[in-house]
Amino acid sequence: MKKKIWIINCLLATFLLNSCDKYLDIVPDNVATLDYAFKDRIRAEQYLFTCYSYMPRHGLPQSPSMFDDYTWSNSGVEWLPQLGFQLLRDGNRVTSPILNYWNGENGATNLWQAIRDCNIFLNKIDEVRDLDEYEKKRWAAEVNFLKAYYHFFLMQMYGPIPVVDENLPIDANPSDVAVYREPIDKVVDYIVQTIDKTIDDLPLKIDLEVSELGRITKPIALSMKAKVLLTAASPLFNGNKDYSTFVDNKGTQLFNQTAEEGKWQKAAQACKAAIDICHEAGIKLYEFNNQSLNISETTRKVLTAGRVVTDKWNQERIWGIGHYGNSRILEEYTLPALHGDHASFVRSVTVPTLKAVEEFYTKNGVPIEEDVNYDYEGRYELVTTGIDHDLLLQQNVQTINLHLNREYRFYGSLAVDAGLWFGLGRLNEKQQWPVNCRFGQQSGRVGIERYSISSYYIKKLANIESVFNVKTYIEKRWDFPILRLADLYLMYAEALNESLQTPNQEVYKYVNAIRERAGIPSVEEAWATHSKFPDKYLSKVGMRDIIRRERNIELMFEGHRLWDARRWKIAVQEFGEPVQGWNIEEKEPADFYMVRTINNLRYNLKDVFWPIKQSELSINRNLIQNIGW
Repeated sequence: MKKKIWIINCLLATFLLNSCDKYLDIVPDNVATLDYAFKDRIRAEQYLFTCYSYMPRHGLPQSPSMFDDYTWSNSGVEWLPQLGFQLLRDGNRVTSPILNYWNGENGATNLWQAIRDCNIFLNKIDEVRDLDEYEKKRWAAEVNFLKAYYHFFLMQMYGPIPVVDENLPIDANPSDVAVYREPIDKVVDYIVQTIDKTIDDLPLKIDLEVSELGRITKPIALSMKAKVLLTAASPLFNGNKDYSTFVDNKGTQLFNQTAEEGKWQKAAQACKAAIDICHEAGIKLYEFNNQSLNISETTRKVLTAGRVVTDKWNQERIWGIGHYGNSRILEEYTLPALHGDHASFVRSVTVPTLKAVEEFYTKNGVPIEEDVNYDYEGRYELVTTGIDHDLLLQQNVQTINLHLNREYRFYGSLAVDAGLWFGLGRLNEKQQWPVNCRFGQQSGRVGIERYSISSYYIKKLANIESVFNVKTYIEKRWDFPILRLADLYLMYAEALNESLQTPNQEVYKYVNAIRERAGIPSVEEAWATHSKFPDKYLSKVGMRDIIRRERNIELMFEGHRLWDARRWKIAVQEFGEPVQGWNIEEKEPADFYMVRTINNLRYNLKDVFWPIKQSELSINRNLIQNIGW
């Protein structure tokens, strides 16, 4: 049984006034004092891993970012731990907040406790007697990065937060413990400065891949710095007048009220520095090219859309997380039943919305509503598939125009009625699994649960190497990407575009690199040739729209949309739109393909930032609640 020690440092008012009768489990086992936790290298390394253990559960259904306006669930399946879905559907609450990372409740880790443990580690690491200087510096740099990242994650969720660089002593005065939320610019400065001091002591890449993948490197640190500065430059945090009344009891304005264009320049510079170090480390855009599979270029392009995520620790990964059984849980929640024997494993409840389906480009690389050659008004009309969609859809079956003539990422990210599914035991492109989603069919509704509420499925989050074997499912696990190079390229393009009067070739270059991988024309060619707005890419506003659409498509279902929509200040509008799908209770195509509203959401300004638990405000009168709560 683990020994217990009194908490020797209190982080916030909640810890001093509400938690000093609690105990702190210290890793490793059988350690009676904090000094023993840093007695030798083995124990210190265990404490290092404790600092990592607080990482938010990226990629799991209870992650705050895995549900947005592009995903939905079967709301009748209440026993599933889909807390992100519950937040979007029902909203949060102040008495016992869902995914409460402030206190560590209701599906979340306590990130203030994480920061406290990081500070303890940094205070004690020099006392480890058998740890060489290189490792001390590296481990301290990792923990400093984690401390900065935990502050950033809290900032994304709550807005202005306290900055806790050092733990308060147990005998601190009540006035010292009753901390304030800092202005957002001060929080950002602290996070960036903390990351900056880690760079020199972090490795360029991981050499001991078996034991150290996921540990912090220079590319991770510089890429996260870029993301922090991009977030700070975005409208949510840069001159946001929606929060003009957000002032504490000292009269401090917590949101700056004047947008600073220079923040975009800083973000662009940070993104370019991160790209350069990633390239130096050998990180590059992923291309699926498994020579053992005899597949066509069409299938290769389709599979690349998913394999960039599910090919474990691939060349595009900047930072991934492989803990908690993410991939198996994701596959369990997203896979359709492709055969009658699959129903015992799949749950099929985390699914795309019709809005997600319509977000992808046409095969010409422009939005379906802009393509001059695409029948947008007739997109829901029935059509019989032909040979021109071989390997993308089943042949000679009825579906709708919406499923035809779309880009490769559409077919690689989504499973649609009359579609095909490569992998899961079928690695011959001519013998893929058929996906049939109408009522009573193998991927349609057959009972009260384990079906798609919209009729669509997420193909992108399933590893083609996993296998359905009769009634047994054998998963091939993979790490969930927190940062990958395409994300960084698009961050750079966005920041650079916003810092210029008009976009330049550098902006196009990094967007086009992703589009080329996706098998669609360059921005210049696609819009000039195929769009109703041929000059769109020539203006900052038009290119802003193109970059945002590219992010939505390239990073769909990877946990970015929630944060992007919020920082762009479009979440209230976008997340308030009806959730739609098809009439899954019908068998005949004409009846099935009728747009059905699944849910009407009420997403308001107060929902943008999480509420601080009401009891915290009672303890510390210097904390103020987020607007609307």
